[in-house]
Amino acid sequence: MPIRAVLWDVDDTLFDYTTAAATGMSRHLAAEGLPAGYATADEAGDAWQRLTRHHWQRFADGETDWQGQRRDRARDFLARPLGDTEADAWFERHIAHYEAAWALFPDTVPALDALAGAYRHAVLSNSALEQQHHKLTVLGVRDRFESVLCAAELGIAKPAPGAFLAACEALALPPAEVAYVGDEPDIDARGAVAAGLTGIWLDRRGRGGRPELVRITALDQLPGLLAGDTRFGAPDTFR
Repeated sequence: MPIRAVLWDVDDTLFDYTTAAATGMSRHLAAEGLPAGYATADEAGDAWQRLTRHHWQRFADGETDWQGQRRDRARDFLARPLGDTEADAWFERHIAHYEAAWALFPDTVPALDALAGAYRHAVLSNSALEQQHHKLTVLGVRDRFESVLCAAELGIAKPAPGAFLAACEALALPPAEVAYVGDEPDIDARGAVAAGLTGIWLDRRGRGGRPELVRITALDQLPGLLAGDTRFGAPDTFR
């Protein structure tokens, strides 16, 4: 079956999350001061990223809700008890610095332009709809996507097949006619393949390996790949 729609991840796929997160936290620490227990801003930034991964996984596993994981990240990072109002206020100050650093990758808009008209487009993200709708709107690309589906509202997160199938259902297309593009080999590409989609690993960091996955290293390779170009590792059956 031909590919008729592209389903997109957002963070570190379309949007440079890693840079924005590091820059935002650096500015937040400069404004708030270095919390007790951290020797340097770099040490604090590394701890913040570890806590982000840990509490996101708790959210993905259904152990807490979206706002709860934010509050718990703040409490653990500062290593002191915070009431909900205080935790929310601290996190909102952090978000202001983070949002000020938002940017798309340079290849995002050219790729979307190159694929416009030939494919339908939607988003599936392990985030919350309010967050990703706002982000895509601020970045000027929300109108490129028919729908934006997120784990917080779906109640299921990638790589669970149900998340990918819900997105296909929203597009009213069978999984075989949908390609998923994301930066995580297991959560995104392998998860999509397990659900019956064509999974494409966007390996921006050039990690390599994983020969069982269809892999590209930049979005300018995607139009050719979707057209059946095998130079980027697509199996012959992809055409």
